[in-house]
Amino acid sequence: MSIQVFVQRHRVLIVHLAFWCAYFSFFFYQISFQNGDQSSYLRLLADAFAHVLVIAAASYMNYFYFLPRFLNHKNIWQYLLEFIIPFIFLHIFLIYIKRQIYVDSGDIRRIEIVYSSKFFIKSFISAIFIVIFVGMLKIIENWFELEARKKEVENEKLTTELQFLKAQINPHFLFNTLNNLYALAFSNSPNTTEVIAKLSQMMRYMLYESNHHKVPLNKEIEYIESYISLEKLRLNHKIPIDFVVKGNTSQVMIVPLVLITFLENAFKHGVNGNDPASWVKVTLSIEGQTCIYTVENSTFIKMNSNTRESSGIGLKNLKRRLELSYPKAHELKVHHKENKHSIQLKINL
Repeated sequence: MSIQVFVQRHRVLIVHLAFWCAYFSFFFYQISFQNGDQSSYLRLLADAFAHVLVIAAASYMNYFYFLPRFLNHKNIWQYLLEFIIPFIFLHIFLIYIKRQIYVDSGDIRRIEIVYSSKFFIKSFISAIFIVIFVGMLKIIENWFELEARKKEVENEKLTTELQFLKAQINPHFLFNTLNNLYALAFSNSPNTTEVIAKLSQMMRYMLYESNHHKVPLNKEIEYIESYISLEKLRLNHKIPIDFVVKGNTSQVMIVPLVLITFLENAFKHGVNGNDPASWVKVTLSIEGQTCIYTVENSTFIKMNSNTRESSGIGLKNLKRRLELSYPKAHELKVHHKENKHSIQLKINL
């Protein structure tokens, strides 16, 4: 286990130990300076150890028991009543120990000090201050734990939302491909077995590999190529479909299934198998840390309201995924002309 991992796991314990070591050193120096050579170092050490141990006992009695109870019931008077009585007894016990340490020392001045009411009050206030300080550490720790839990809940919520949005893509693709497969099988097309093989490969990617937060861009490119191959088979290679990849894609990671929706829409709304004027052009390029994805297609289909709604939901889901996956790190441009529709997506990877 590395030192960094150890410190991360035990950071609260380390903070507490560091505080008590610093406090012990300060207190021992203070009483040594006040007493000079009149008291032996053994008595001074006994005084310091007794002082720190009793105040630590009072502090952690509050830290582990009384303060957590107060944070639950939020009744300040109940908290004070519960805590102050055992604290007073502990402080009386501490003063008794200090008096026993110095009673046979021969240090008259020190004996007079520990038996004075001023010393009792000063020690009481000092102990209260330390107990409050350690209690503040507990409140700060609880605050950090609460913030960490809130962050964890937010991350789980975002992860769930991303999974839900991604899951909406798969049934849409599967439904379209099964329709195409049915048409090929109905017409006894020789391409049926190839379509099944391609579909199996794509489903394997969607079910297993795309469950990771990010995947190699090359895997996503293979998925797009398989999808284009299916569309070419469906259209009997009558429609010109170009897919161009530029730049080095071997070391690039990307959130899975964020590119396919634009391509699906291009085939759904821009391609008619009976019209040789239909076309689709896809370009994916890597420039430094930026992925530029462009989809262009012919436009001629007048969409009915149901088609518009379906397309709008798909794009809305995709935009939400981009906002969650690449906040302030993507740019989407959509251009629509009379005979051409194009989108350009830039993602800072």
